[in-house]
Amino acid sequence: MKTRLICIILTILLSAAICTPLNAFALSYPPAPLYHRLGKAATVMTPGSIIHMFHSGTDEIKNAVRADDILIVYRINTSCEVKEVGKIKIISYVGETYLSGEVVEGEIKPNDIAKKGKISLLIISAGTCNR
Repeated sequence: MKTRLICIILTILLSAAICTPLNAFALSYPPAPLYHRLGKAATVMTPGSIIHMFHSGTDEIKNAVRADDILIVYRINTSCEVKEVGKIKIISYVGETYLSGEVVEGEIKPNDIAKKGKISLLIISAGTCNR
């Protein structure tokens, strides 16, 4: 009887341990570390490289950012310091929430931030979006 009770308790604990992470993602997006891969963050894009940026798709961005605009690119380091690392020239919009651009100067990596005034765009990668 005692052994059977222990088996039941262990089964319940094991089931709870396995199912808890699945329930945590049921109503929200998975955390960013599941999407970001360390290998891609090491990619450095130099002048002449075509890159893609993500934005929210709001009218404010569509009215503020045009083709041929130059955006300044910043990187946030592990000490939370913001440093200018380059400039990007906007080429065109790609779909509802992406922009393509060309690196004009500096060395840019995915997860850097391109800014124009109060507008910020997340640099995602080189060559992943189709025109």
